[in-house]
Amino acid sequence: MTEAKSDWIRAALREHEGPLMRYATQITGDLDRARDVVQDTFLRLCAEDPAKIEGHLAQWLFTVCRNRAFDIQRKEQRMKPLDDIELAAQPSREHSPAAQAEHNESTSRALRLMKHLPPNQQEVVRLKFQNGLSYKEIAGVTKLSVTNVGFLIHTALKTLRQQMTETEGTI
Repeated sequence: MTEAKSDWIRAALREHEGPLMRYATQITGDLDRARDVVQDTFLRLCAEDPAKIEGHLAQWLFTVCRNRAFDIQRKEQRMKPLDDIELAAQPSREHSPAAQAEHNESTSRALRLMKHLPPNQQEVVRLKFQNGLSYKEIAGVTKLSVTNVGFLIHTALKTLRQQMTETEGTI
């Protein structure tokens, strides 16, 4: 392996390992299986020609990760939900403790409500908002059309907004 390719792989690992771990953990429901999936994803990256992937590296990594995670799921025939604690947002130093507490409560409530969305809506929302992928990249990862991705995200956010409004009065 050339030094340039090694540097490219190390840079990809630094940038994408964390987001891929969250994504694989969400799919597999298990941190150890997610580690195996991400490790396999990067092993496959080592075998690829950087020129073939350049320009769509994130999409390629998430696609390989997703396919490998679902292969494992099919093999094991079970799926566990990701714990809210693992999905909790990092506190921002810019907000007051009261504002941060309110934000954390809203985030936790949204994550709890998100578990009631259909799996395809959960997946596209996580890819968009937790991993920062574009609609086009999400379409490439999920094999859906860009229009379908947009519709799923719109529908999921509309449903979450409505449920958040409804649950505000019950707290």
